Amino acid sequence: MAATKFAFGRRNYRLMLLGVALLAAGFITMTLDTADYGEGFLGITLGPLLLVAGFVVEFFAIMAKSGDEPVAETITTTAATTTVNQPQPVAPTAAPRPTYKRS
Repeated sequence: MAATKFAFGRRNYRLMLLGVALLAAGFITMTLDTADYGEGFLGITLGPLLLVAGFVVEFFAIMAKSGDEPVAETITTTAATTTVNQPQPVAPTAAPRPTYKRS
C-alpha cells in the first residue's frame, strides 16, 4: 500500500496558523481604535501593518518547501519490449510556387 503524500508539511501548516493569527490580530486591533472613524494609531497604522505581515507570512507558508521528505515509490516492470519496424517520418516537401505573368 502506497503512503499518502500531502501538498504541505508540518512547517507549512505552522506558518499558515501564524499568518491567520496575525490577520486576526490585525482586524481586532483595528476595531479597538477609540478615535472617530478609526483614524487613530491602532486603526490606521498598527492594524494594517499586522495585516500586511499576516499576508506576507501566508505567502511564504504556501511557497516554502515542506520539511518532510518525499515518499519514493519504486515501480518495477518486467514486460519484454518488442521493436516494430515502422517507417521513419518524412518531412513534407514544399509545393512548387506558382509563376505569375505580368500583363
